[in-house]
Amino acid sequence: MIKPKIIVSNEDYDGIQAMLEKEDFMPSHDLLIDELDRAKIVPKNKLPINVVRMNSTVTFTMQSTHKTFSLTLVYPRDVKESGTLSILTPVGSALIGLSIGQEIEWPLDKNKSTVVHIDTVEYKE
Repeated sequence: MIKPKIIVSNEDYDGIQAMLEKEDFMPSHDLLIDELDRAKIVPKNKLPINVVRMNSTVTFTMQSTHKTFSLTLVYPRDVKESGTLSILTPVGSALIGLSIGQEIEWPLDKNKSTVVHIDTVEYKE
């Protein structure tokens, strides 16, 4: 599966890069770095409303299990017990920059992957 085009605001890009510089490096960070490297970076006010950004609530379906989740994409410091998803998790890294209707294949562990489908995106400033 070819990775879909993604778009990220310059504000999110800068915030994620700053966070990565402070974190102890883990191999899973490479997935997020790769996503940022291929993203089209635009001013925050030019980011379409249907695109996953930091602090947006994303409803997505894991195609392998047909389970649907509705979670808010956050920085690790903002993770709560329920309802949030860290940008540093594999699925969190997969979601950033995707638009409603897009899908991406994402590794879960050494031998498994899943396709993540974006159902809805809500963002409140």
